Amino acid sequence: MAGNKDKVLVCSSCGFKNQLPLASGHCVSCGATVEEPVPASVHGPTGMARDKTFDLIWFAIAIGVMVVLTGAIVIGLPAVIPALDFEGSAGMVVAIPVWFVGGLLVGLISPGRTFAEPVLAVLLVAVPTAFVLYGGQTVRTMPAFMYALFSALGLLFALIGAYVGERLQMAGE
Repeated sequence: MAGNKDKVLVCSSCGFKNQLPLASGHCVSCGATVEEPVPASVHGPTGMARDKTFDLIWFAIAIGVMVVLTGAIVIGLPAVIPALDFEGSAGMVVAIPVWFVGGLLVGLISPGRTFAEPVLAVLLVAVPTAFVLYGGQTVRTMPAFMYALFSALGLLFALIGAYVGERLQMAGE
């Protein structure tokens, strides 16, 4: 029978194969906290751990965060300060970091792993934002397909923000 020396524990963060026993409980490659495999009793019918599923509560929270941030900064701020004119392309350029920060916030405060929730929330917010900015452009004009590309870039940055938020959350444990 093989001892603990032959057992390998794969890091869920980076995929590195750590040899057991781990002295510090952290991955040798990336430093993330690595725990023993989850017992079969917490796996659902699909065999995946419960924390890997899509969470509707955090999806709703992510939508709220994205709507408030986008509405306040991209739409509301120019209404209060007329010198800030985020029409057309300027609005999309401002929206991308806003969606990154939204993904970062959701990733930072949510328990478990939430990558899909902020990205889908940005998808639901980016479409109306693109339509509002496209319809309101007067001077800084941009073709419609560029709004789709900027929205896709916003999705990517929301995913990166969620990943960074999750990494920061794991570092604080």
